[in-house]
Amino acid sequence: MLNVSGLHRPGQKVNLGPLSFHINAGECLALTGPSGAGKSLLLRALADLDPNQGQVRLADRSRSSIPAPEWRRLLAYLPAEAGWWCELVGEHMPDRAAALDLLPRLGFLEPAAVMSWPVTRLSSGERQRLALVRALLGRAPVLLLDEPTSALDQDNCALVENLLGERLAAGAAILLVSHDPAQIGRVAQRSLRLEGGQLVSGQLGSGQLGNGR
Repeated sequence: MLNVSGLHRPGQKVNLGPLSFHINAGECLALTGPSGAGKSLLLRALADLDPNQGQVRLADRSRSSIPAPEWRRLLAYLPAEAGWWCELVGEHMPDRAAALDLLPRLGFLEPAAVMSWPVTRLSSGERQRLALVRALLGRAPVLLLDEPTSALDQDNCALVENLLGERLAAGAAILLVSHDPAQIGRVAQRSLRLEGGQLVSGQLGSGQLGNGR
């Protein structure tokens, strides 16, 4: 699904790469490493949000052949702290019907009411789950997720993982930044470790949620 070759991003604190790896359709690849290793930089580089060099291909299409707005619809990037620019939750949801369908799956039992909530009233966990809803609405074939459950309790974390498992079963590819070894064991088929901007190791995981191959 996603093939990365020689990806390089110079930085002030860490030079990222060159990195080469792939993610198959239906596979979750976990990205681990200490703070400051370059994990978030890698996700931003893949989404082409920062200057970088190297080849990135989605199936048989090269990133360089796809306009940037379209590329970012194909690779949905969810940062650790998502931005909110409108007053109400519903103003951030481009597909209201799809959002109303997803909200109960993530614990929001009155979805119509949630759409009218002011963003300022949201807890950190609510923001995190709603940002995931927003990222999933476009049904991008690749999801770039930066610690999507860091602010969630065990029950809500399970809801997120179940939903991601369904996306994997439908053929999506996921690159997941996580510091939780138990979560990685549940969700990911493989993991890579990043230190100082370089990939230093990788291993297989159990990955019970998806159909990675």
